[in-house]
Amino acid sequence: MLSYLISMTTFVGFFMILALALNLQWGMTGMVNFGIAGFYALGAYTSGLLTVEAGWPFLFGVAAAAVVGLVFGVALSYLSVRLRDDFLAIVTLGFAELVRLFALNEDWLTRGPRGLPIDVRPLSGVFDRDGYAIFYLGIVASAVLIAFLVNERIRRSPYGRAAKAIREDDVVAEVLGKNVLRIRIQIFGLGALYMAVAGALYAHYTQNISPDHFTPVVAIFIWMSVIAGGAGNNKGLLLGAGLVMMFLEGSRFLGEFISFMDAEKASAIRIILIGVLLILVIRFRPQGLMPEERFKGPSEI
Repeated sequence: MLSYLISMTTFVGFFMILALALNLQWGMTGMVNFGIAGFYALGAYTSGLLTVEAGWPFLFGVAAAAVVGLVFGVALSYLSVRLRDDFLAIVTLGFAELVRLFALNEDWLTRGPRGLPIDVRPLSGVFDRDGYAIFYLGIVASAVLIAFLVNERIRRSPYGRAAKAIREDDVVAEVLGKNVLRIRIQIFGLGALYMAVAGALYAHYTQNISPDHFTPVVAIFIWMSVIAGGAGNNKGLLLGAGLVMMFLEGSRFLGEFISFMDAEKASAIRIILIGVLLILVIRFRPQGLMPEERFKGPSEI
């Protein structure tokens, strides 16, 4: 039971990093990104291939994944950042599917649907199985903490306030002298970097990745985490990511209580329940469980 809880907490950590990335892009700057799974996959395959095929150490693989995520994020945002809302969502979703289909069909590189086994893990010979699970959880928790602190630093800075101004009305922000294009590209690139790092950590934790791990449903779960927790509130989305993972894992046991439900039906019901939960949150708590904190003016201090 303890091993299961540690494993689920580690997966919550991956969700938290992805949610922090989306909060930068959408919650803070208003850029709709449905390509989360694409950057997640880029990080996973970059680190996996470099450590397995080229013999790179774990840290170098994760660093390379971060660089690749940043480069692709900047490139994609530069090409599409002037698009609004639904158009940007379509482009980013198409990018995610492009990455997934490349991984699925170019099996000479990614081994396609067979999956890419990854046997490189940091300090793997130092701990026993249970001890290593706790150690790796510590690595993921450290990554979550760093991403959270960076997000909080950005949120409280003049740069973060400029990003929020762009979210509210980019025309007004540009008229006031803000470089809207540059800020959008920088924020989107940083968010993509987070997603790629999360993918690299995920790849070395599971030790086997395949294209079906990076489907669009990943983006749905992360969007649910941010919306439920509170867009723009870094603390709230951490809560949201934890609740979504608890909901996903809790619904996994539906078959034990409903006799006529097999594994396939239970899997479909889980997705339906996520959709219902999302509708309920938007209907009754659109600002999330922890709404975005409002900056206090001089008269309120």
